[in-house]
This record gives sequence, structure tokens and C-alpha cells, in this order.
Amino acid sequence: MRARRFLLALCIPALVGCSHLETYGGPAAGVVGTRALLNSLDLWSTTYLSNGLIAYAIYDPLQPTWSIEASVTGEDRVQMDLQMKRLVTGGEGEARQVFMRTARKLVEEGGYAGFDVLRFEEGVEATRPFARRTANGEIRLVKSRQVPTL
Repeated sequence: MRARRFLLALCIPALVGCSHLETYGGPAAGVVGTRALLNSLDLWSTTYLSNGLIAYAIYDPLQPTWSIEASVTGEDRVQMDLQMKRLVTGGEGEARQVFMRTARKLVEEGGYAGFDVLRFEEGVEATRPFARRTANGEIRLVKSRQVPTL
């Protein structure tokens, strides 16, 4: 009697699992197949792992795409120089967005009412072995015109 209950307890989850095989079979097969492929290609050897770590260190996906240097050029003027990292997987057209976002941040932190863009330029710096996108611009920080004390 106990053996039947035990056998039934083992069979029911297997049968229920088979009814859901259509939805979960693909990902499970993909994981098992990928693992078998990696084992057959011997990608877990120290050579492949060290090369992967070197590539990761050079690419550095956690590094921000743009580096920004801001310098004060006058009482109410700020110049910003932006440089894109050399190895990227997108973000080539976002220089203006980054520039404007940084300008808004400077306005909010400084307690100004707004800013005027005086100059903005984009370009490509042809360095070896990889070219690098650059942008620079200058803004004028504006105090409140209606309430000059702000």
C-alpha cells in the first residue's frame, strides 16, 4: 500500500510536468544544448577564459559611454568637453542629450533658473587604433529674470 502511494506520488509530478513540456522544453533544451556545446568546444580552458577576461577588461561595459569635463570660463559661463569611450556598442548620436542633461544638472545644483547654449560642436578624433567621438560646448547660466535675487 505504501509502495503504491509512493509510486503515485512520483508519477503525478512527472505527468503534470509533461503537460507543461511545450512551454518549458525550449529553454531547458537551450540550456542543456549550450552547456554540451561549450563542453565539446573546450571553452572552459584557461586560454579561453583568460582571453575573455582580457577582452572584458579592454571593453569595460560598466564604464560610462561618455566622459565629461566641465570648466568655468567666466562668471556665468561653463565649457563642457565630452569624449566617448573608444570601444562602444551604440550611443553615437547621444552627445547632444548628454550635453543638455549635464547642463540641466549644473543649473539645478547651482540654483540657477536656466541656461543658454552658446556653442555646441560634435566631431570625431582620429586616434590610433580606434577613433573617438567628441563634443564640446559652452553654456551661459541664467538667473531668474523675474526675481533677480534668485
